[in-house]
Amino acid sequence: MLMRGLEKLTSAISEVMGRIGWFLILYCMAFGVSDVFMRYVLNAPSQWIGTTLQAAMVLLACTGGVYALQHDSFVKLDLFYANASKRSKAILDVLTAPIAILFLVALIWKGYEAASLSLMLNQKTPTSIPIPIYPIKFAIPLSGAMVLLVVLKHLLRDLQTIFGRS
Repeated sequence: MLMRGLEKLTSAISEVMGRIGWFLILYCMAFGVSDVFMRYVLNAPSQWIGTTLQAAMVLLACTGGVYALQHDSFVKLDLFYANASKRSKAILDVLTAPIAILFLVALIWKGYEAASLSLMLNQKTPTSIPIPIYPIKFAIPLSGAMVLLVVLKHLLRDLQTIFGRS
């Protein structure tokens, strides 16, 4: 019951993140090409496109991490992993899960502190067109929390595999 609910939740979150990532890729492609065209062909560089592309790339990393982990698309060390049985893979995943969880907890904790400070200071980009930075900084701990949900789901699934319930 818990597993099914967690699976549905992480699947829904992952799909939303995948859609956002898809939009961000289109944004980066369209505005990246536009910026190059304006800069080198029209000799009229944009004041804001480069900065928003940097923000979009940060958001793309946030959304892509959730989507990739949900769909088992992360690169694994095939030296140990490729020829292992399903149970051995589950054991390796359970052994590495505490490291991932510790990293994600630190990312969420420190990311939230940095985002809160950025909001308190009303940080903006140091460009001719100031763009607020704190929304991008809040995306990091938020996506970290979503990745943590997926990691916990994978951990529960791996424990079921180890103990013969899957």
